[in-house]
Amino acid sequence: MSTSEQKPGLSAYWMPYTANRNFKASPRMLVSAEGMHYRDDAGNAILDGTAGLWCVPLGHGNQRIVSAVQQSVATLDYAPSFQLGHPSAFELAERLKAYTGNRFGHVFYTGSGSESVDTALKIALAYHRVRGNATRTRLIGRERGYHGVGFGGMSVGGIGGNRKTFSTALIAGVDHLPHTHNLEKNAFTKGEPEVGANLADELERLVALHDASNIAAVIVEPVAGSTGVLVPPKGYLKRLRELCTKHGILLIFDEVITGFGRLTTPFAFDYFDVEPDIVTTAKGLTNGVVPMGAVFVKKEIHDAFMEGPAGIELFHGYTYSGHPLACAAGLASLDSFEQDGVLDNAKAVADYFQEAAHSLRGLPHVIDIRTIGLIAGIELSSIEGKIGARAYDAFVRAFNDGILIRVTGDIIALSPPLIINRQQIDELFGKLGAILKTLA
Repeated sequence: MSTSEQKPGLSAYWMPYTANRNFKASPRMLVSAEGMHYRDDAGNAILDGTAGLWCVPLGHGNQRIVSAVQQSVATLDYAPSFQLGHPSAFELAERLKAYTGNRFGHVFYTGSGSESVDTALKIALAYHRVRGNATRTRLIGRERGYHGVGFGGMSVGGIGGNRKTFSTALIAGVDHLPHTHNLEKNAFTKGEPEVGANLADELERLVALHDASNIAAVIVEPVAGSTGVLVPPKGYLKRLRELCTKHGILLIFDEVITGFGRLTTPFAFDYFDVEPDIVTTAKGLTNGVVPMGAVFVKKEIHDAFMEGPAGIELFHGYTYSGHPLACAAGLASLDSFEQDGVLDNAKAVADYFQEAAHSLRGLPHVIDIRTIGLIAGIELSSIEGKIGARAYDAFVRAFNDGILIRVTGDIIALSPPLIINRQQIDELFGKLGAILKTLA
């Protein structure tokens, strides 16, 4: 459809990660949200099966956050973060430090997950440099990894579609570990699959190829979300931690999706009992209310920068680092996590949620179901020559039937707000199951 054929008032907005012509021919417009539901412009309630875009773990319209942001914007709408500060930025950093169990000593603020990843990569490179190991410049990502859309994140990321258009502009000196998805041996797994821990040993091959003295960091998602819920095999992350420690390589966990309760624990490093050196976060940090990201670093990494000459220790930052409204939202979000029993509810319904997901096994076109925490990935067989078409059809039908799901290729990903109850789980999977039975 040409621009002139689009519905009035829709042409100016170039939408992200969207088939713009298809959407503007038949828009799906959200106009309000509360609790577990969106409401569209026709007044229909849409059960949120994806926590927005993985980023609303506390549900919509959380009154703690609404009030905190309203008060903040009326008091301090903006404050520069270069050579100046404001109290809530420091308060939030201390609260976040405590929320990690004091395992990470310092917090660097960003405006998004993509910015958090690029920040973490820059910190890793600069850390080795200030310690006199300037040859450690190589970065290791993983196939099917998603680390945002900055040039750094796309470079360490392993999604072909994200890399194709900008291939000549991606940063040099990047290699990739193999992904861990094994449909043949690990299909229909609840929790961590049995097969694949040995894939972490591929890091030894890369060390032999490049030499450890040239490798700065390895970055992985503890659970890959955007490529369809890829759960790490048992022992995989622990082995990766052992090898990084052995070779003096920093380990970065991209917890933009898994951070703030998605696995029923504060962070994935809690769930898997594996401590990285650097953690990237965003999304659930502010419940999606105000864009914000944060990078957690170990104390020894931060302190290495503080031992150099006086002056600016790291030439990096953003206009909106530590924005007052975002800090207010972050503080209120932490209050909800700590006082409203959110993780208790997530733990209480997690098994029920996962069993409901696996109940879809045997329905037409379903070739795998994988679950962990409050995440489910339902993989469908693809229509020949039309990868993604079947899942996209399910997405449209689901919206029209009052549930919001997310699709990537022919994988349906579900990650509802952590406040979901059993009745809503029944509705979500009941409607999705009915839709799967009708797909061509």
